[in-house]
Amino acid sequence: MVTSFLISMPGGSEWILIILAVLVLFGGRKIPEFMRGLGKGIREFNDAKNNVKKELEDGMNEKDTKPAGTTTQQ
Repeated sequence: MVTSFLISMPGGSEWILIILAVLVLFGGRKIPEFMRGLGKGIREFNDAKNNVKKELEDGMNEKDTKPAGTTTQQ
């Protein structure tokens, strides 16, 4: 019974209390700066994820288009 209480998500009134506590702790001026920084971080993460995905797909396409008879020997 106690474990289900700890796992449950906050309800409407609890969210209001959390938001008020954040406003009191950080003030109205710091929150937009924090959210802007968070947005930049998420954007950079998505860009890096897309770049890695594109490089992997390009590598797979390059391997598929290379003729089978041309191998590099050392």
